[in-house]
Amino acid sequence: MVIIEIKVIKETIMKILLNLFIGLIFSSTTIAQVFTPVKWEFSSKKISELEYELTFHAKIESGWHLYSQNIPENGPNPTVFTFLKAGEDFDLIDKTIEPAPHEEYDKNFDMTLKYFSKDTDFVQKIKLKKPGKINIATETEWMSCDDHQCLPPDFLEYNFSVGEGKAAAKTEKAVVKISNTDSDDSITNKSLFSIFFLAFLGGFAALLTPCVFPMIPMTVSYFTKQSKTKAKGVSNAIIYGLSIIGIYVILGVGVSAVFGADALNALSTNVWFNLGFFVLLVVFAMSFFGAFEIVLPNSWLNAADKQSDKGGYLGIFFMAFTLALVSFSCTGPIVGTLLVDAAVNGGYVGPIIGMLGFSSALAIPFALFAAFPGWMNSLPKSGGWLNSVKVVLGFLELAFAFKFLSIADMVLQLHLLERELFLAIWIVIFGALGFYLLGKLRLPHDSPTDHISVSRLIMGLIVLSFTVYMIPGLWGAPTKLISGFPPPKNYAESPFGVGNSAGGGTSSQGELPAHAHYGAQNIISFHDYEEGLKYAKEVNKPVLLDFTGYGCVNCRKMEDNVWSDPSVKAVLNDDMVLISLYVDDKRMLPEADQYVSKITGKKVRTIGNKWSDLQIKMFNTNAQPYYVIMNSSGEVFGEPKVYDPNVEDYLNWLHEGVKSASK
Repeated sequence: MVIIEIKVIKETIMKILLNLFIGLIFSSTTIAQVFTPVKWEFSSKKISELEYELTFHAKIESGWHLYSQNIPENGPNPTVFTFLKAGEDFDLIDKTIEPAPHEEYDKNFDMTLKYFSKDTDFVQKIKLKKPGKINIATETEWMSCDDHQCLPPDFLEYNFSVGEGKAAAKTEKAVVKISNTDSDDSITNKSLFSIFFLAFLGGFAALLTPCVFPMIPMTVSYFTKQSKTKAKGVSNAIIYGLSIIGIYVILGVGVSAVFGADALNALSTNVWFNLGFFVLLVVFAMSFFGAFEIVLPNSWLNAADKQSDKGGYLGIFFMAFTLALVSFSCTGPIVGTLLVDAAVNGGYVGPIIGMLGFSSALAIPFALFAAFPGWMNSLPKSGGWLNSVKVVLGFLELAFAFKFLSIADMVLQLHLLERELFLAIWIVIFGALGFYLLGKLRLPHDSPTDHISVSRLIMGLIVLSFTVYMIPGLWGAPTKLISGFPPPKNYAESPFGVGNSAGGGTSSQGELPAHAHYGAQNIISFHDYEEGLKYAKEVNKPVLLDFTGYGCVNCRKMEDNVWSDPSVKAVLNDDMVLISLYVDDKRMLPEADQYVSKITGKKVRTIGNKWSDLQIKMFNTNAQPYYVIMNSSGEVFGEPKVYDPNVEDYLNWLHEGVKSASK
């Protein structure tokens, strides 16, 4: 196999000398530079006449790490592989495989993050539609960080030619190789256990609905009458339980087959998927509330029931299938929610593991009670409490729906469902749930009652306590119990209590200026460089230029631990104009404003690309956080600041910069 290497070094000797000169003058900081800690090598290997294995080898510099493909929502940017013409000349086989990543809890994102700190292979198998040479246009996007800084998401376009020919890169920032390489087909996803556990709880909840719970005595009666011996009854009950599990696992396999390959990677941030699932969950919730029933065609039920009368193992299987169909109005919404969550967070095998957990919780009680019918005496009697379980699930479905709407809103940066509105909606939903549990609200299918049980009272009090817990969050208080569900604090409306009540600084800037926002720690900031400089000139104040990112871990550390200090906040609010430029803002620039960077040679397509290019152009670095003090004319004062959690040092740096810029 021919090997092609494309190595283009953008840094010139003059830039190196300039960095050394800066280092001599400012001995307390590291030399500014454009970091490229991750370089890529791409290779292909023929498996059979039509099947090929594409390997994406990430060469990671020591001290840096590359994030996994599987990153929770509201976390840093994951590594993403996009195959632009999949389905035309070739099909993807499963998803892009990665080896087991390192996992570590990050308190800033309040989540466990997966990343790679050593050279890593990502492997994608493809199958050609027909023999011959084809071109595979591919895009890779990734984000890398070290212990002190994060880089903006980087982007690479390239072409693979398979069948014959060689690979060619469209950009000049990668090493591209065509060679035979061994790949690692293993993939470990430790979140699969949590998917199984949550799905198991979902199955248990489905068991307590009015469509499923009354089926238990009917099933026990059937096996008691049909089994001539106790051993035969136990055997049939086990087969019945395994049949239930098999039916739902087959459903999980089907979802993986339909949504397999690259599609699962895109679900978590796909706008239309999140909007569609929001609508679907609202429909599910209305069904649970009793507005209507979601039922399957009667012909399906009759056909399955007819097959169950045949007896034998096949009859038992169709009995289990009939249970799945009859109970669909209650289990369908739960199954649908679990399948999507498992597909997004568990990759290709997530739906299979999810359905294994759900069906196990559903099947085990049926099998046990069928095998030991005497246990039936310990079961509570059917009644209105079953409908109450269904209604509670409806409230939970409705609350969960707004999470998907929030994701779509944040991806588009529409700011229609910001943090305060999201919390207000959840407060109303869970407040209504609390009053429902206390018997203060009744829905159409609820049974009349003159009292509530002690357990229902306790549950109602817990839900109302949770509701009260969320209320201070409307004013910026921490809500760690629901971290990851509402939008982050920097995705919020104009907060209450800016100034002294916000914890430092009585902003003398008056009302919120045009084009300004309330950013981190409720500090007024601009997200556009030119608009910020224009305002600084109007008020005659120096500028703090903040190159940051939504997925920048150390940026959040600085904001939470340094900017939160009342003295620092007072300087930023009263003595300076803050311009925060997000280098990972994925909103597309208008077509007319897109351009090819003269510095990097890459196409600047998004708002984040624009600010990253500005940082490289002005300061010859692309790391975040990166702080610069300047005047309204763009003249820099003092030494730029990088990640430094020492509040006193940062405050002194601000004071010196303000003093110099104000002369």
